[in-house]
Amino acid sequence: MAVYILCTLTALACSALLLRSYLRTNVKLLLWTGVFFLLLTAENALLFVDRILFPASADMALYRALIALLGVIVLLFGLIWEKR
Repeated sequence: MAVYILCTLTALACSALLLRSYLRTNVKLLLWTGVFFLLLTAENALLFVDRILFPASADMALYRALIALLGVIVLLFGLIWEKR
C-alpha cells in the first residue's frame, strides 16, 4: 500500500518541480514533461483506488491504460514539437 502512495507522491513532486521550472524559464519541453508526470500521477492514484480502496469493484485497468497512453502521447508531441 505504501508503494502506491509513494509512487503517486513522487510523480506529483516531479510534475510540480517541472511545471515550476517551466514558469521560470518558459522552456516548452518542461511543460510537456510536467504534464506527462501529472498524468502519471493520475494513473498512480487510480491504481491505488483500483487495487487498495475498491479491489472488489470493476477493474479500472482500461482507464489506467488510457491515462498512460494520453501521457505518452503528450510527451511524444512535446518531444516532436520541440525538435522543429
